[in-house]
Amino acid sequence: MKQELILKNNVSEVSALGEWVEQIGEELSLPMPDVFNLNLALEEAVVNVISYAYPGKDEQTLSLSVMKQDGNGDIVFHLKDQGMPFDPTKTEAPDITLSAEEREIGGLGIFLVKKLMKHVSYQREGDSNVLTMVYSIEK
Repeated sequence: MKQELILKNNVSEVSALGEWVEQIGEELSLPMPDVFNLNLALEEAVVNVISYAYPGKDEQTLSLSVMKQDGNGDIVFHLKDQGMPFDPTKTEAPDITLSAEEREIGGLGIFLVKKLMKHVSYQREGDSNVLTMVYSIEK
């Protein structure tokens, strides 16, 4: 199984992402908690790209592809954009022991992606950011 979703850099596109994740969940017969976790993590990653990758630029696109690996319960997602270079795997984890008022703004989305995914890695390929996220289905 391999599918791809193309989105514009507009927050209104996030609803299409949710529908796409639900479709994948149905196709793979995923339990609802897995569908919820995937939707949450992918939405955080996509919204970060939409919000920060293309400052001052007109309409751009980003792509999200999915592939189920044979032989194990891993689902691999590749989020690709042509925005400014940014490696989210290098961001420091927020101090979640602090109250919301004491904690710095930002960083929770990437923290959440890292917590929900089995593995997260980044590569700069030519003029593209590629974020690879591996989700493990526990059977």
